[in-house]
Amino acid sequence: MKHFKTGVLLVNLGTPDSPETPDVRKYLREFLMDGRVIDYPFIPRWMLVNLIIAPFRSPKSAKVYKELWTEQGSPLKIYGEKNERQLQEALGNEYVVKLAMRYQSPSIESKLDELKKEGVSRITVIPFFPQYASATTGSVYEEVNRVINTWQTIPEIRMVNNFYAHPLFIKGFVDNGRKYLEKEKFDHVIFSYHGVPARQIKKGDHTGNYCKLGSCCNQISKVNQFCYRAQCFETTRLLVKELGLEEGTYTTCFQSRLGREEWIQPYTEQTIKDLAGKGIKKVLAFSPAFVADCLETTIEVGDEYKELFEENGGLHWQLVESLNDSESWINLLKDLVENGQLIASK
Repeated sequence: MKHFKTGVLLVNLGTPDSPETPDVRKYLREFLMDGRVIDYPFIPRWMLVNLIIAPFRSPKSAKVYKELWTEQGSPLKIYGEKNERQLQEALGNEYVVKLAMRYQSPSIESKLDELKKEGVSRITVIPFFPQYASATTGSVYEEVNRVINTWQTIPEIRMVNNFYAHPLFIKGFVDNGRKYLEKEKFDHVIFSYHGVPARQIKKGDHTGNYCKLGSCCNQISKVNQFCYRAQCFETTRLLVKELGLEEGTYTTCFQSRLGREEWIQPYTEQTIKDLAGKGIKKVLAFSPAFVADCLETTIEVGDEYKELFEENGGLHWQLVESLNDSESWINLLKDLVENGQLIASK
């Protein structure tokens, strides 16, 4: 029997084409006009993004991107391109691996077209988001479906929903964290995840009354299995178990809040102030919502939160790097392609 190739589409969020203000503005407009990111009706969303956020935020964001940028370009894209090559080598010639970005280039549409031209018989889509959120994984699903719905012949499509509890995902961050824990004693460990508006989490509660944005996230069940906040807390529990951390020595919190409305809590910035106010001097910080170091990890957690911690009396703030191009990460991707995903931990 003839064996045809399997396509693998890796998808990360995206990055501006350059750190210059026009490119950053273009990126922000595409990103924030996504109705799953800012879930307002089109007209108020258009006005908010194009008349307020993009014009005023772009110059500030461009300065931050310039701090992050390397001679090779954006770290997020550099790691993604390396992952594409690493996974292709790990899987072999029966697979065709392509990297796309949800926003900007290379686009999901262009890479799906390349896979179609390769004549693949099936496609596995792996969004680079460990925990499911409508604004990330959900948006990738929507865009993939938009593109393939225009095809006359559609191959089998399999989309990975999450990998927040996958043993290799946990192992990757544990290995990175242990390097610091073995060298130095920290007073506290922070697990900082990207935040989302509380409204979006509640919209995902199909029962209409289960989500309280509190203790309901203490375990994964069939009711909250797709809840981003619950998945983040589960990732923390698994990391804590493997790292052997004692109760009271760690905190799960959420960063990158935008605007004045309520986002999921506790907020990372307030957590940092509270810890410093209690006399905590040394903090180890994980960012387990990101598989590649980027603006939100290197700059926000690594630099800005370090400065905030020190301003409030802290002495030592250490960021744990993301999975980037590690062996655990490539082995995880290979396992997701070959064996599927783990929906939740046992």
